[in-house]
Amino acid sequence: MTRIAAVAPVLPDFVYTQSEITAELAPLITSVPARQAVIERMHAASGIGTRHTALPLERYRELGTFRETNDIFIEVATDLAERALRLALDDAGLVASDIDFVLFTSVTGIAAPSVDALLVSRLGMRSDVKRLPSYGLGCMGGAAGISRVHDYLEGHPEGVAVLLSVELCSLTLQRDDATMANFVATGLFGDGAAAVVMVGDEHPRSAGPRVAATLSATYPDTRDVIGFNVGGNGFEIVLTPGVADVIEKNFASDVAAFLSTRQLAVGDIDWWVAHPGGPKVLDAFVTALEVDASVFARSWACLDRVGNLSSAAVLHVLADTLELGSFDAGAPGLLFALGPGVSAEFVLLEWAA
Repeated sequence: MTRIAAVAPVLPDFVYTQSEITAELAPLITSVPARQAVIERMHAASGIGTRHTALPLERYRELGTFRETNDIFIEVATDLAERALRLALDDAGLVASDIDFVLFTSVTGIAAPSVDALLVSRLGMRSDVKRLPSYGLGCMGGAAGISRVHDYLEGHPEGVAVLLSVELCSLTLQRDDATMANFVATGLFGDGAAAVVMVGDEHPRSAGPRVAATLSATYPDTRDVIGFNVGGNGFEIVLTPGVADVIEKNFASDVAAFLSTRQLAVGDIDWWVAHPGGPKVLDAFVTALEVDASVFARSWACLDRVGNLSSAAVLHVLADTLELGSFDAGAPGLLFALGPGVSAEFVLLEWAA
């Protein structure tokens, strides 16, 4: 089976309390005091204590055109991706020239050449390294990235492949957008990145949890539930309460059917790596799967510490789990996230000895 050799989460250097971020952003979103009060209440109820930002907080007052913010994205994202990948390779005992395949995912900026291409010479990857940049998976990108890297390594069992996720959600700030979706988004999403190094079944690096199976799901008639509209000012958030409804309607049957292919049930899962999408999302996971809320303790802790990092969020929870968790060899774990579509990705893992 494919193994996860290392996971390295990284964050920008600038970190602020939730109340500091709210105080700075609320006047940029609306000048109406009553609406600012609504923003303050919503942000305070987010379950988030601190978040990291790509720029010093005062710089968001002067953010310019989409082109200017996207140029910042390219610069900061490349630096964060480099930091994450160097840490992950070092932890795995590998070097950049060992990498055969790179999957890069982000939904908060675009670049051509893509960020992964910019890293090839900077890190010393081989010129024949295979690359696949991905845009549009949103919060699901970290989970789907593990699945797609696993697919590659199933066909290249001696190979080394990496997943890079970078999300700079703060750069998508929409000023003068007094919509409820923008109120929620400006209090929920944070900036961060992660790198995952994975190896094939025949690679000599044998440590790390195994990927046992994966499942992808796309739910009909949910296009307008979550995502981005791309306008003249960049990425305009689409975010509705329907996300929780999709989870509660579909997750129980999907997870049960998926686990049954490995002769497992929900009660057999020993460790959980759930996307920390927000309080309502985590509560919906609990309701749908009929599990105790404590099984998502690491997801809640991650949400409190850094907010929802979109595609990188579930990878930060995975890193915390691998660092802090202790389970019997072979203990099954379930990693999952959802994103625009509405789509979901499930990864069944087995704990390493």
